[in-house]
Formats: sequence, C-alpha cells, structure tokens
Amino acid sequence: MDFNQIMSDLKKKVYKPVYFLMGDEPYFIDIISDYIENNVLDESEKEFNQSVLYGKDVTAADVIGAAKRFPMMSEYQVVIVKEAQNIRDLVGKVDDDEKNAKGKEKAKHPFLAYIENPLPSTILVICYKYKSVDKRTSVGRQLDKYSVLFESKKLYDNQVPDWINNYLKGKEYTVGPKASAMLTEYLGTSLSKISNELDKLMINLPPKSEITPEHIQTNIGISKDYNVFELQTAIGRKETLKANRIINYFAANDKDNPMVVTMSSLYGYFCKILTYHFLADKKTAAAAMGVHPFFVKDYEIAARNYSPGKLKSIFGYLREYDLKSKGVDSGSATHGELLKELVFKILH
Repeated sequence: MDFNQIMSDLKKKVYKPVYFLMGDEPYFIDIISDYIENNVLDESEKEFNQSVLYGKDVTAADVIGAAKRFPMMSEYQVVIVKEAQNIRDLVGKVDDDEKNAKGKEKAKHPFLAYIENPLPSTILVICYKYKSVDKRTSVGRQLDKYSVLFESKKLYDNQVPDWINNYLKGKEYTVGPKASAMLTEYLGTSLSKISNELDKLMINLPPKSEITPEHIQTNIGISKDYNVFELQTAIGRKETLKANRIINYFAANDKDNPMVVTMSSLYGYFCKILTYHFLADKKTAAAAMGVHPFFVKDYEIAARNYSPGKLKSIFGYLREYDLKSKGVDSGSATHGELLKELVFKILH
C-alpha cells in the first residue's frame, strides 16, 4: 500500500491491525506512526491503551505480549514499536531459520503467527527504519499478505524539487525553480531535514508567499549568489570572473562549502551535459536529464561550450582532484586551493 492511501484510510478512521513500516527514508514512516500516535485515541484513552516501545529495549516476545493485551474502556489499544530494526528476533531470526531449514518442518515464528491472526482491537505499528525485508522471501510475502506493508524509499536527487513543490503547495506556498534547485543542492535528499527547514522558513513569511532565493539566504543561510548552483551556471556559460568569485568564497568558507559536496555536484552537472549531447530528441531533454524545463536552456548553452571531447577531459580532472582531496599527491594544498586549480582546468 502506498503512503497516500494509508494516510487517506487513517483520516477516515479505517484502521488495520498491523502496520509494518520499513525503508531507508524515515520521513514517511514518522508521518504515519506520528499520525496514529496522535489521532487514534483521545487523551483520556492514551494513558491505559497506548504503548510506545523501543527496539533496543524489547524482544519480539515483548512486542507480541503487548499486542495481545485487550484495551481498557476503549475500542482500540495502540502499540507503536520504534527502532524495530534493532529487535534481532523480530524478522532477522526468521530469515536465519528460513535459510537453515533445509526443507524441514519447523514451528511458525511467533511474530508471523501473530500477524496471521492479530487481535482486532490492537493497532500494532512496527517502525523498521533504514532496512527493508525482501518481499520475495517467505517473510516478506507473509508481511505483505497479512499486514499493511509499506516501504519508504529515498527519493532520487531529480525527484526532490517536485517533492518540495508539492510539500509547499499543500501548505499554500509556492517556490520558483531556481529556489527549489538551491534547496535541493544544499539540503540533499533527506526529507526530514528539508521539511524542517521549509517549516522554519514559512514561519517567517506571510501566508501564500512565493519562496525566493532571497528568502532562502535570509532564513536558511544559503547564499543566493555564492552556491554550487550558481557555480555550475557560471562554468556552463564560461563566466570566468563569476566562477572565480564563487570559488574564492568557497575557499574562505570551506566548512559551509565542503569540497566533496562541490565535486559531487559538478560531476552530476557534467553528466547531464553529456546526456544532452547524445539526445536524439532535444525536446525530451528535461525528462532525460531529470531537471526542470526552466533549466534546459542553461544546459543547451553549456553543451555548446563543452564538447564531448572536452567533457572526457573534465571527468579526468574530477577523478584526479577527488583523489587529491583525499590526500593523494596533493602536497600541502588546501581544499580551497585544489578547487581553484580544478575550476581553472575546467574553464581553460
């Protein structure tokens, strides 16, 4: 079941006995479990009928024991297990048993036995973060059959701007493509981190505002003029003076602009330019490169400035300076100095 369907059912008070929430992106897991924790029971019911357990402190038997209790003066009891990936015998031992069974008949694991016949008055929520159970295994198939099994996957870089747009739209704010790109470059793909920064940003803006690069600079601390996004644009347009100003700023503020992040962004940028070169139909450029259509013109300009042969050299420079940034043949050069050398070679 997907996230939107789960949330829609919860808001309609359509509850299931077992929710198994797993995956690398904790944001969606937290949204679902927090909603259940805050909304299923009223305050008078929570004292006797809501339990929050932590994986490092309990066993699978503890979880099952809690789930088998009956509610007191309430239709439901809620049992939420956080950090459930730390419970070694919850599903991990099931996998071991499956591998070692060699076709022999074995007793059903207690957790799987419970989810096949759960107590209807219990809502059991398993938060299994940063890991996933393989849906192709017998355990995965049973979870999928008998529980609400939700896998929360990390977004790819090119999916984050759309997520930001939709998140803000849901709160009646808007954001331009440049501002959205700035946020994506500097905040990465952690949706919890992005949503926290956006929430703080919205507190300081009038309702229904459009979020601009100036707002981001003032409230989040990302410079609207001296950032990786502006560096890419300057390099792509061969604006040497602007690129050098940005690199000098990075060198003077290296803690806020680590070389590894800049290198990664530049690598992704030049990969997109290479992709643009070999597109049979340039009308599909935005989708093929995973960028907003607003930026396609910039890549068209960059492709004119950097031939496939030049790009091959640039990828060599990036590999060379990645090694130097890790101390290989770099002498006493600082990261700022290495970055200046790299950008000089790219531009010339």
